[in-house]
Amino acid sequence: MAVTIKPLTASDILPLWQLAYGKGNSEWQNWNGPYFHDPVLTLAEFQQKFKSHNWMRQGIWVDQTLVGEVSAYYEDGPLQRWLDVGIVIYQQQSWQHGIGTQALKLWLDLVFAQTDLPHVGLTTWSGNVRMMRVAEKLGLNLEARVPQVRFWQGKYWDSVKYGVLRTDWQHLNNC
Repeated sequence: MAVTIKPLTASDILPLWQLAYGKGNSEWQNWNGPYFHDPVLTLAEFQQKFKSHNWMRQGIWVDQTLVGEVSAYYEDGPLQRWLDVGIVIYQQQSWQHGIGTQALKLWLDLVFAQTDLPHVGLTTWSGNVRMMRVAEKLGLNLEARVPQVRFWQGKYWDSVKYGVLRTDWQHLNNC
């Protein structure tokens, strides 16, 4: 199984939307910050979201088949010194096969190559045990756990923050 990440093109938008929202494909929304209650996007809304392509959002492919996306965003807005990454694999049948681990490793390599930042973070929640395992497996450090600040399905959950320094990432991947 060959996992790759690469920039999304205009021709990738419809297949990506179909993966994410077509035929009721929305189980991923129960794990990807569900407490934000993000809406199911129409194709037009999804296309609008992708109008400004940049390196900070790319597709995940497995053996040339699009399965998800990776992204990065600045926590500190225009200062652009505090970067967090994210990953979404849309269909359940693609979960728990190591795809997320491989894609996140590739993504962190690229993020560090594209920036001069000393640190990259990843934020999830205590209900997303799979994402926490991926972060830990790749050597990201648990940097913060904010108790009971995410409310989902009648229960409070923790916000969980992981991160890695550039020097530690280089050491982890050069050994």
